[in-house]
Amino acid sequence: MAKLQFFGTRAAGAPARIRLKKDDIVKVIAGKDKGKTGRILEVDQEKGRVLVEGVGMIKRHTRPNPARQVKGGIAEREAPIHVSNVMLTTSGGVPTRIGIKVENVGGKMRRTRVARKSGETLDKK
Repeated sequence: MAKLQFFGTRAAGAPARIRLKKDDIVKVIAGKDKGKTGRILEVDQEKGRVLVEGVGMIKRHTRPNPARQVKGGIAEREAPIHVSNVMLTTSGGVPTRIGIKVENVGGKMRRTRVARKSGETLDKK
């Protein structure tokens, strides 16, 4: 049985911290939906995946269940895609990497996300 090796602050195989948040607008940079843009519906920190509106559509076959008012048939829904395949867009629609700017506000340290390309603040506060 292999031992878990630690490099820095996280275990080997564990995903890096995801700087994307729900309701961010992202552009797909790799995969079958390359070039599409959409809003993030859900972020899975453990698996390192995001659910993007209208991207990675799959067909789900469901059986009707009258007790739960579930109608049967083929439903289309989004599948999660890996975080490395999406890139955050700025307000101008330019895809960019995310940087962190730490500033001292009223004696408190506040971390804000900034665009690496333009330096624009990405957090809506």
